Amino acid sequence: MQTNITSSDAFTKTVLTELQFKPIKQKNCILYQNPNRPEDGYLLSYVRPNCYSFGIADFTVPHCFRLTFDNPEHLIRFGIVYKGSTNFKLENQPISSFKPSSFFVIEKGIKGQQAWKRGEHYHGAEIILYESYVTQYLKEHFHFDFDYSKFSENVTYPYLPLEVNMALEKMQTLSAQNSLNPLILESCILECISAIVQTVESSSDNAFTKQLHYGKVKIGTNKYLHLSTNDIQSIQKAHEILTISLQAPPTIEHLSELVLLSPQKLKAGFSYYYHMSIGRYITSTRMATAENLLSTTNLSIAEIAEQVGYPYASNFIKMFRQTYQCTPLEYRHRLMCSS
Repeated sequence: MQTNITSSDAFTKTVLTELQFKPIKQKNCILYQNPNRPEDGYLLSYVRPNCYSFGIADFTVPHCFRLTFDNPEHLIRFGIVYKGSTNFKLENQPISSFKPSSFFVIEKGIKGQQAWKRGEHYHGAEIILYESYVTQYLKEHFHFDFDYSKFSENVTYPYLPLEVNMALEKMQTLSAQNSLNPLILESCILECISAIVQTVESSSDNAFTKQLHYGKVKIGTNKYLHLSTNDIQSIQKAHEILTISLQAPPTIEHLSELVLLSPQKLKAGFSYYYHMSIGRYITSTRMATAENLLSTTNLSIAEIAEQVGYPYASNFIKMFRQTYQCTPLEYRHRLMCSS
């Protein structure tokens, strides 16, 4: 049991110690890894002190451990968990867990515990924004005031705007190419902040508020569907299933059976909750995954098309061109020329 962890940096250092990871300086970041067991995975850390950090993690936990924290910092954290889960208990709140999904949370004065299990495999990417960067730097250089009151403190929203998810994928792609330099990193972070702010300022009834406040969904001139807590849990489960089933996503009918929700309520609820249709979510996630594979692997276009769920490469190429205004081969060629 670890105690007296009073900062985000101390928390990360303690986790790295438990993982037996050592720092290895890279061109634009620090690679943390166990030199005696590289198969256990890694953490890539990009840091601008007192401003922000960006981490990419892909590791397996060597032994069970639990951390206790009491952190007075005011932080904004958001990212994507692709694989793995950890249980955590905040003071005066029920036990919760991080599961595969996008997430956004504003932390302030959090106290609690978090536990990891031996053999659990984690893969994810996270951005942390420090208060001085948000309240001082952004205000001084961009005349921008971030309105913390738009969000509930210490509540994890299982949602990020699609533009943020795509920016996170781009950052990971550039990192794999060793091309994520400080200038590009900060431009991507500013892009994420802008997308989040635009979402919450678009309406008081936006995709973030709908994560916590929901009720009836309008589906016609005078027709509504009512969403219960169980309905929302089913919609979140559908989102998780779609995220890990890009190669062969279930049909709406099958998905509705898996999550025990009618097709009509599933489709309407998903669009209401995530501000996009199920079809658009599948296509957008497929394209972001394909972009990553084009940048980080030598897989052929046909192999990538198959991995992201297109049996016919021609259909994949057509959709990729609609999304990125170029063919997959042209996209890969541009990357090769710029590296």
